[in-house]
Amino acid sequence: MGLMINSELIFKILLVIHIIAGSIGLITGTINITRKKGDKLHKNVGLFFLYGMIINGIAGLLMTLIHSNPFLFIVGIFSIYMAATGQRYLSLKGLLKGEKAKNIDWILSAIMLLFGIGFVIYGILILFSSNNFGIVLLVFGFISISMVYQDFKNYKGQNSIKNFWLLVHIQRMIGSYIAAATAFLVVNNTFLPAVVAWLLPTVLLVPLIIKWSNKYKIVSK
Repeated sequence: MGLMINSELIFKILLVIHIIAGSIGLITGTINITRKKGDKLHKNVGLFFLYGMIINGIAGLLMTLIHSNPFLFIVGIFSIYMAATGQRYLSLKGLLKGEKAKNIDWILSAIMLLFGIGFVIYGILILFSSNNFGIVLLVFGFISISMVYQDFKNYKGQNSIKNFWLLVHIQRMIGSYIAAATAFLVVNNTFLPAVVAWLLPTVLLVPLIIKWSNKYKIVSK
C-alpha cells in the first residue's frame, strides 16, 4: 500500500512538472514562431523552449513507467529527439567541411531509428486489430525514420545545402512544437475524432516548415 501511495505521489509530481514544462514550451515556441528569427531574444527564448520540451519529454516518459500511456510515450520521445537534435545542429555547421558529428548526435539518431521502426511495426499490428491508432503510429514512425535518414546523410557530409544546419534546426524546433501542440490538443479535445486531434497540428504546421525551409535554403553551386 505504501509503495502504491509513493508511486502515485511520484506520478502526480511528474505530472505537474510535465504540465509546467509543456506550457513553457508552448508559450516560448509560439513566441519564436511568430516573431523575428535569429536575434538575441529569439535565442534566449529558444533556450527556454529547449529545456521546457526536454524536461516535458523526460517527465512524460517517466510517467509511462508508472501508468502505461502510448500517447505520453510517443510525445515524450519526439519532444526529446527533435528539441535535442534541433539544438545540436547549430553546432554542426562544419560537417560539409570535414568536421565529424559527435557521439551524442549518432546516439540520438540511432535511438530514434529504433523507436521509429517500433512505431511502424506496432502500428501495422494494431491496424490488423481494427484499431485506428495504428494510423497515428505509422505516420509518426515514418516521420521518425525519414528524419534519422536525413541525420545520417548530414553526419556524413552528404548534403548540397550550404546552410542545412539552419534548415534542420528550424524543422526540428517546429517539429518539437508540433509535439507540444499535439499533446495539448489531444488532452483537451472534446469534439474531434482522436486520429484528427493527433494529426491536426502536423497538417497545419508542416506547410510552415516547408515555407521557411524554401525561404532560407542556400544551395551549393
